Amino acid sequence: MKLNIIAEIGTAHGGSLSRAEELIRAAASSGADTAKFQIVFAREILHPETGTVPLPGGDTPLYEVFESLEKDLSFYASLKEMCQAEGLRFLASPFGMESAALLKSLNPETVKIASPEVNYTALLREVASWNIPVILSSGVSRMEDLKEAVDILGRKNLTLLHCVTSYPAPEEDYNLSVLPLLQRELAVPVGISDHSMNPSLVPSVAMLYGAVTIEKHFTLSRNEDGLDDPIALEPEDYYLMCSRVRELESLDMVQRQKCLKSWFSADEIKAVQGHGQKILAPSEKMSYGRTNRSIHASFTLERGTVLNPENCCIVRTEKKLTPGMHPRFFDEIMGRRVNRTIPSGEGISEDDLSLKL
Repeated sequence: MKLNIIAEIGTAHGGSLSRAEELIRAAASSGADTAKFQIVFAREILHPETGTVPLPGGDTPLYEVFESLEKDLSFYASLKEMCQAEGLRFLASPFGMESAALLKSLNPETVKIASPEVNYTALLREVASWNIPVILSSGVSRMEDLKEAVDILGRKNLTLLHCVTSYPAPEEDYNLSVLPLLQRELAVPVGISDHSMNPSLVPSVAMLYGAVTIEKHFTLSRNEDGLDDPIALEPEDYYLMCSRVRELESLDMVQRQKCLKSWFSADEIKAVQGHGQKILAPSEKMSYGRTNRSIHASFTLERGTVLNPENCCIVRTEKKLTPGMHPRFFDEIMGRRVNRTIPSGEGISEDDLSLKL
């Protein structure tokens, strides 16, 4: 399988088509195969009561920032056309049913699911119904979470990206020797989504372990004010990363090892190889169950309220709110009453519910 290098532009365009065009052209010139974007509608990612979220640029009122980045179908259609004009594949992540519908209308060749949506079972089922290739990131997830997601999506045309959901992610958390385990246990091709600051260490060492896809954030300047710009690669470093992994792609395993030893110290290589077990990385442990999706109250639910799709939602919990039930239980709890008043935005747990009507 030919290596696919993804420039994760995300929302670095800031809602500007001219800025997006600059980024796409620079990504193409830097050696990327694919330009990836995020189709954001704040209401399907977070609850307005989420508060601030710690990001590379500092504590961020993320719901409000996402609202400012919402764009219509014509914007993303233009992004796709720009990618095609530069010889890049267009790729995007939906975060809920509204963004999924928008993306589907663009007839994408491939779809990307971000790490926090690994447990969003309804979204996975929707995407699986499209019968197109899927790239699934695996940050802040355990093996059992990934097995459930892979069972829903199916193994045909699925690629799994090993990821550490931390911004930036320490290089020593990457545990790249887990890639063969993921490939064997889940029976899918593997790659990496790299949030570390070193331009090429993690992508290059990943080539020793069978990576067929490399994703890394891309920006024109780390001094820009995009959500991920502080941890993204600028064009010069992105070109370096692409050049190195392309060189490794053309070599056998012995030659790859020789190259790595000439680029990095033995300690650097050993640090990112890790222990080979699929466990949460130290830098993402505290986010498990919070960065992921769960069921929350859309607004304050008085005691006795009957749950329906309008008064509860599946969103990321983040730091302020209390996590709720796993999204797989959403349909099952419809029609049940809450036995206490649940404040707006708080998670809904099994203990909050009466017996089904």
